[in-house]
Amino acid sequence: MTTSPYTSQSAFDGSRMRVILLVDLHEGAQQEFLDAYEHMRDRVASVPGHLGDQLCQSLENPSQWVITSEWATAPPYLAWVNSEEHLETVRPLQNCVRELRSMRYGVVRETGRARPNTGGLQTAVRVGDGVTRHALTFTVKPGSESKVTEILAGYAPPQARVDDSTRLRRTTLFLHGNRVVRTVEVEGDLMAALRHVSRQPEVRAVEEALNPHLEQHRDLSDPESARAFFARAAMPAVHHVALGGPEPDGLTRHALYYPARPGCGMALARLLSRQDETAAADPAGPVHRSTVFQREDIVVRLVDVRGDPETDPVRVLGIHGPRKAAVLARLLDSDALGVAGPPTGEREATRLLTHADMALITDRRAAQP
Repeated sequence: MTTSPYTSQSAFDGSRMRVILLVDLHEGAQQEFLDAYEHMRDRVASVPGHLGDQLCQSLENPSQWVITSEWATAPPYLAWVNSEEHLETVRPLQNCVRELRSMRYGVVRETGRARPNTGGLQTAVRVGDGVTRHALTFTVKPGSESKVTEILAGYAPPQARVDDSTRLRRTTLFLHGNRVVRTVEVEGDLMAALRHVSRQPEVRAVEEALNPHLEQHRDLSDPESARAFFARAAMPAVHHVALGGPEPDGLTRHALYYPARPGCGMALARLLSRQDETAAADPAGPVHRSTVFQREDIVVRLVDVRGDPETDPVRVLGIHGPRKAAVLARLLDSDALGVAGPPTGEREATRLLTHADMALITDRRAAQP
């Protein structure tokens, strides 16, 4: 087998994780913020995988604070930060904060005495491609799917350039039943790009047009309602891998929907991530690039495929190898996809692929600078 250099980023490497929150407070809100932090600290201290945290105040500007926390590995943090409990825990902070930015890092090196039983160090420096990937998902009222598709496919794209260091690279939208998934690729600062998009008149008009069709009510003119909606809709990328070298001609983009059995979302995402990592060593395979997004029991895998996916459905689904299909069947909510039993052969794999493949609404790529 010929190996090929590839880029890989993963939340499943077993290394400890450092989370840094940069907080800018409203004037005079320090005591309210401290009270909210004490409430939040007591709650997070009992979360599995949490090792500790620190609260720091700027020496130059008393309104600027930093909260750092350390976690044994990334998965327990992601499970916590994407939960309803977390949303309720941080709610008291919202009235105090002018701006908040979260950054997440794997621990690569450290000095001082090693601490036992707190997770390991990141074993290898990750090689990225300068692109941040993120996804949002939400459901629309049954029966409104065609209207929602029309709204999302018809708007003019926002300006790609955000600033000198950030630009929107690609936005792709998919639909499966009444579930919408929007994936974005950004060069530079993701939060700056999302703020830029939210201010565009054409995007604001689309979001307003969507409101009557959403299953979950939102009011984007109300900052708290908007924060809650986008916090619940966010799907972080937990794994990304791409073959090296120039992009081949004829790639097609697909989003595969893997609804997990209750409590199995992280395990299903881990399975798919490991499969993609193994497949990346085989440049002859059909998958050129793959990103796994996961939130609770919703897993979506964005794949760029060479040729027709149905010519090799097993590899495109990420279930190549002994017993991988059986493991997937134990983790997957097959009823939600309308399939029965594990994909024991290529025919069943093709059927699962057909049911998991989300309908493409629009795929917009920015012009190369």
